[in-house]
Amino acid sequence: MKIIHCADLHLDSKMESNLDRELAALRRDELLDSFEEMAEFAEEQGVRAILIAGDLFDKPHIRKSAKNRVMEVFASHPQIDFCYLRGNHDNCDIFEEIESGGQLENVRTFGSGQWTTYDYGEATVTGMELTKENAATLGMNLLLDKNRLNIVMLHGQEAERQGTDKTEVVDLTLLRNKNIDYLALGHIHSYKKERLDDRGVYCYSGCLEGRGFDECGEKGFVMLEIENGKIETEFVPFCRRCLHEVNVGVTPEMGMPEMIAAAKSALEKIPSDDLVKIILTGRTAMQNDVDIRRLLRSLDREFFFVKAYDRTSVAVDYESFRNDKSLKGEFVRLMENSEMTEEERSAVIELGLRAIMGEDLEA
Repeated sequence: MKIIHCADLHLDSKMESNLDRELAALRRDELLDSFEEMAEFAEEQGVRAILIAGDLFDKPHIRKSAKNRVMEVFASHPQIDFCYLRGNHDNCDIFEEIESGGQLENVRTFGSGQWTTYDYGEATVTGMELTKENAATLGMNLLLDKNRLNIVMLHGQEAERQGTDKTEVVDLTLLRNKNIDYLALGHIHSYKKERLDDRGVYCYSGCLEGRGFDECGEKGFVMLEIENGKIETEFVPFCRRCLHEVNVGVTPEMGMPEMIAAAKSALEKIPSDDLVKIILTGRTAMQNDVDIRRLLRSLDREFFFVKAYDRTSVAVDYESFRNDKSLKGEFVRLMENSEMTEEERSAVIELGLRAIMGEDLEA
């Protein structure tokens, strides 16, 4: 038997923190496309159930078209159970339709009052929504048959000890030695699998698609294969586009042509469909300005989206100002003897010299 574990799809996110309205609308639709394609993939692979470990949606108010499309995915795959455990972002009214409509018998939900279990042959799927009332006592009422393969679903941040005021914390110490074979978690947007105890593991599937540059790298879901009393797992990359944060080191000898060439070299293996954030680091010569707009223009047509930041500092040649009797020389010598760090000193010198020369400090 095969089961998919996914989480944190955040469907219908606005996606406008980096993208313009047109690209954001496209990415918003692509999140729905990936969810639909995952269900189609599951059908092709003979998957029995898809575990959604929280945050299927991103906000309480979602577009009617997005809600309808999700309901269509559920309805068009009746042979697959969608075990849907709400996360901290899942507050929209689609749950009322699922739980009261009755027409979607393949959508299995979980409450917060007690553990709910669904039976899948030699395996069980058990879950509960976290609240302030139950977060500190997770393991007390969790009774699992040691002779079955037990999958447990939760949505929250892993921890070794429950905080007093943190609802979304999964206290792993409360779940050890409870006959759990696979703890399917949501909330962290990157894939992670670790030992829970001598018997089982806990796993974050990560999100299905990265939405911002805090979600870089391959995204997807986890495939569980259950056979002969064992659970084998594999992370399956499935996102349409990856996000990349790339540091490009520069040196004082580089002008803008060389900086652009260095950036292109660092990006040459990244697919053109992806999103890229470039961070220029290192030191530049005082006479060489970093032109971020020029860098972006040189890459504008090479990727779905690209942004760049200048995090360089100026390499100050103090010797060249040693005998300079101008205001610039006096200023540099004064800064050389200051108690600031070299990084702080170079930043102040850069701003000071530009001010002395009457340049636009925001250029």
